[in-house]
Amino acid sequence: MMGVNKVTLLGNLGKDPEIKYLENDRMRASFTVATNETYKNKQGEKVTNTEWHNVVLWSPLAKIAEQYLSKGKQIYLEGKLVTRSYTDKEGNSKYITEIVGQNLVLLGNSDKPSASSAGYAGRDTHVGQTDEADDLPF
Repeated sequence: MMGVNKVTLLGNLGKDPEIKYLENDRMRASFTVATNETYKNKQGEKVTNTEWHNVVLWSPLAKIAEQYLSKGKQIYLEGKLVTRSYTDKEGNSKYITEIVGQNLVLLGNSDKPSASSAGYAGRDTHVGQTDEADDLPF
């Protein structure tokens, strides 16, 4: 049986994207996205919980992030959940879970120019998907 690893987020950037330039003209953008859940508790008070998500975008979506994303911007993101591990300076094993973005839609108005190679036109604009090859046999 095949599995599904799909994440869908609609939220706001918690910080400006951190851009890294790698070999072979590849780019990596990383940032956090906040999603909110609002409900009423037993006392009838409105309660809002915020969940923070670590997001990574690779070229060409990283280029779009560099040009158009900044703290507070609202985005719609589709991607997959990835967990990786590393060893810190003290020799401790650390684990991090990230969402690797595969489809990005910029939401809301922007103060950026309306014309670009990314196709950003200002409001609710679908700007791209990665060219990642699927592992599916069909």
